[in-house]
Amino acid sequence: MDVGERLKAIRKLKGISQRELAKRVGVTNSTISMIEKNGVSPSVSSLKKVLSGIPISIGDFFTLDLENIQPDLAVFSAESMPEVGTAGWSRKLVGAGIIQRLADFTRERFAPGADSGSEMLQAGGEKTGVIVSGCIELTVGFQVYELNEGDGFCFDSSRPHRFRNTGDTECELCVVNVPLPPKSHQPGIS
Repeated sequence: MDVGERLKAIRKLKGISQRELAKRVGVTNSTISMIEKNGVSPSVSSLKKVLSGIPISIGDFFTLDLENIQPDLAVFSAESMPEVGTAGWSRKLVGAGIIQRLADFTRERFAPGADSGSEMLQAGGEKTGVIVSGCIELTVGFQVYELNEGDGFCFDSSRPHRFRNTGDTECELCVVNVPLPPKSHQPGIS
């Protein structure tokens, strides 16, 4: 698929008219039309400017699997959520295919004795969740917590952490991972 077709497909998926996109980025709608019809080949900087009105990064623009993308506001059946876990640790990702999700929301299940791996997890951002059923041992840094049904957690996920089901029944969690915004968008940083 060429640049013009991709732009048109993504713009329509986001529910944005040519006129609206042109207005957002300060160009004429004939410019958007010409790009979509491949009448002009935009420079990288011009394409970035146009994509900022959607918004989508240039990387996502060229790598996004348009055949499997979902509209921004969608309902996902249990069967359509991809499994992103490992043996004993099931992780179903909600909203896979949505352009530039702001967070990853997973429904996770740990079999009795299962854990998130021998290596501590670490990623920039914030991890928040709640125990739906069962119990889980959560290690954050050097602190170890025993969480039961209804308990929640929220911590800086750049701190080393690990989950382990210490119970004799399956543990189910709902977890949100929010990455850190780019430094230019953090309060107090210019």
